[in-house]
Amino acid sequence: MTRKDPLHLHEGIMLLALRDEDGTVFSGTMYAYAIGGAILAELLMERRIDVEEVKKKRFARILDRTPLGDPLIDEFLSRMTEARRRAQLRDWVSKFAQTKDLKHRVAGELARRGILRVDEDKVLWIFTRKIYPEVDPRPEREIIERLRDAIFGESREIDPRTVVLLSLASAADLLRLVFGKRELKSRKTRIQQIVNGELTGKATKEAIEAVQAAIMVGCIIPAVMAASSSAH
Repeated sequence: MTRKDPLHLHEGIMLLALRDEDGTVFSGTMYAYAIGGAILAELLMERRIDVEEVKKKRFARILDRTPLGDPLIDEFLSRMTEARRRAQLRDWVSKFAQTKDLKHRVAGELARRGILRVDEDKVLWIFTRKIYPEVDPRPEREIIERLRDAIFGESREIDPRTVVLLSLASAADLLRLVFGKRELKSRKTRIQQIVNGELTGKATKEAIEAVQAAIMVGCIIPAVMAASSSAH
């Protein structure tokens, strides 16, 4: 499946997770796991990997080692290719999510393309941190409109990439930042249909697997949040 939208899925997730003016990540989201799921989905839809099911476990299998041209995706494909033992999809999502400087790497690439700006501010007037205010709002607006049409429209065939993006954003609790809880509550059934892949239209096998991978992220995130809560 050839990508038509100008951004990779993980870049769309990053834009949704960042405050436009402050350039900081919204608290209470699990955007890193959504980014991990997004990269896995890209590899599935671009036929670099597929899914091998063994005794109800879903493993990633390498099909093609050819780079896609995105530094982060290509690095993760290389990590999967060079792994000594195969791992399940959910394990790769977790590994990707825990990559050092993941936010800065994704946001930095968006800044290089003129969508964000790299800046600094101070926390408690002591610690300096990098922030990424939005410079060009058009890419994020296009993403939001795609999500809006999918959630609040009535189409029975939604583009597979939009389905995956929506599934990931829903799992990471990013949709409420864009549309608000009340509006989303009224479309709960519709969102569930999209997330379950019921409205994917003429999707390829790879797109369906990517949707399933996105749903799997939704299972990982609550478990991670529960573990984090119990640790405090």
